[in-house]
Amino acid sequence: MARHTYDTGIIGNCAFLAHIHKNTNIEWLCWPRFDSTFIFGGLLDKKKGGEFSILPEGEFTSHQYYLENTNVLITEISPASGGMYRVTDFAPRFYQHQRYYKPLMLFRKIEAIEGSPRVKVKCEPVSEYGAVKLRVNRGSNHIQYLGGEENIRLTTNIPISYVFDGQPFVLNEIKYLALTYGEPLEAPLTTTAERFLSETIQYWRTWIKHSSIATYFQPYVIRSGLALKIHQFEDTGAIIAASTTSLPESPGSGRNWDYRYCWLRDTYYVITALNHIGHFEEMERYFSYVTDISFSTNERYQPLYSITGKKDLVEIVLTDLEGYLGNQPVRVGNQASEHIQNDIYGQVMISMLPLYTDHRFVFSERKDSVRWIEFLLNKIEFTIDEKDAGIWEFRNMANIHCYSNLFQWAGASAAEKMARTIDNKELIDKAIALKERAAAHIESCYDPIRKVYTNSAGSSNLDASTLQLIMMNYLDPTSQRAKDHLIALENELKATNGLFYRYLYKDDFGKPKTTFLICAFWYVEALASVGRIDDAQREFGNLLKYSNHLLLFSEDVDENDGSQWGNFPQAYSHVGLMNAAYRIAIKLDRPIFL
Repeated sequence: MARHTYDTGIIGNCAFLAHIHKNTNIEWLCWPRFDSTFIFGGLLDKKKGGEFSILPEGEFTSHQYYLENTNVLITEISPASGGMYRVTDFAPRFYQHQRYYKPLMLFRKIEAIEGSPRVKVKCEPVSEYGAVKLRVNRGSNHIQYLGGEENIRLTTNIPISYVFDGQPFVLNEIKYLALTYGEPLEAPLTTTAERFLSETIQYWRTWIKHSSIATYFQPYVIRSGLALKIHQFEDTGAIIAASTTSLPESPGSGRNWDYRYCWLRDTYYVITALNHIGHFEEMERYFSYVTDISFSTNERYQPLYSITGKKDLVEIVLTDLEGYLGNQPVRVGNQASEHIQNDIYGQVMISMLPLYTDHRFVFSERKDSVRWIEFLLNKIEFTIDEKDAGIWEFRNMANIHCYSNLFQWAGASAAEKMARTIDNKELIDKAIALKERAAAHIESCYDPIRKVYTNSAGSSNLDASTLQLIMMNYLDPTSQRAKDHLIALENELKATNGLFYRYLYKDDFGKPKTTFLICAFWYVEALASVGRIDDAQREFGNLLKYSNHLLLFSEDVDENDGSQWGNFPQAYSHVGLMNAAYRIAIKLDRPIFL
């Protein structure tokens, strides 16, 4: 069978994300927020998901690419009948009136490249996950779609009759389409579209110029940075795992999850990646989001929250949708929000550490330090001896997980450092005591015969998450224990071409059938950490071929044929790539002319 890839690119402006297929159709777009109903959801149901395509009559080939260093997507279509045209898709984003302009507005520019191709525009948005077909109201230069939460309007200089009736027309001049949610576009279409396009291009290229990205596989890191950026919901600062729901981890697995939420368990990795490329504005927004969640409750943290910090993420199954390539169930919401994951308190503590140790942040902005550190240390103390669902969110299994205690150890270490900064002896002593308790739990997972740390106390199972023992410096990377631990993990969990399984034991759904991409990037980091630089470079290079045509990576990869599976693109796969590339780059540390 041919390798399965996701044949879409993404555009976004930190208010919404859209997936555009190589055939020009908008396969996925949720409005007004990342976690709202889809307006276009052909990704999950070709019939009920609506459509927004710009297609020729008959067969065609396509070529899709990004304008260099931007999130502006180009799709070139070559009809078999001759001619060629280009569709430029973008979500406006630029600085205006002392703030970022990021409207719920999607622009499509259509222009002939060769000849006079005939094209047909089809725009049929839906609502309520395809259950509601919107009423269509025809205007003089626009079409309104009514019946959803807000009105949707398509404004265009294409004859409305052609769009309304689905009639092909000759593309003999540049045409524009502006799809808006709520507030319609009242400004002149052509000049507004061109100005918005120019300013959006300039915004993204300036954002990249202001990034500190090493030359090591720089195009991949740039694309990953751009992808990560538009997964941040700027209004609150939350960063989602992915913009999609229910794309299966493997065909027929039933492992179809809604990832349009913010996982606190990934806080440390995201903050690290943003720090590596020097983007503090995004870090500060994320700090604010986490702080709001923390101080809004004295209860447990959930593993994940909505992009506005909402806790109630009830998981439901949409039985009327066929699912991606027929894979069901289609889920909205995520039951993992109800789980106990005790690593997250340490994750949050570490994420705040730069505010105290990185002098690019102003010390006077660190408000409520004692309250903040004490709050999180109390959470660690309360949960340190408790069984939990672990990083992989087991639904019916609880253990004393090595990974959970690692981040409690790291969180207490960060708290000690922060407490020393503010000279609070009581907090220093408490942090040190908790570090020792967490370390005792971690050591209870050590198997001296196999020279490896298992996934949990009393278990013989191995888990890729324990690679973090090396990267977090719990194990001295130069020590034999760290090297032995890495060898044991790679002997059991490493697949072909550097791919890496999370684990190979049975969980609630049986044994995993695909590898988890971020684990492979963790493996690369671990190799670099222990000094196996040549191995790290080789394995990193091998992983890059698992992107799609736009250097976008999925959550999971099939080791047998390299197929992409899981939600796409996975922000944390890109975070893994960014952190692995950085780890190798600083180890190489050579002049750029060599």
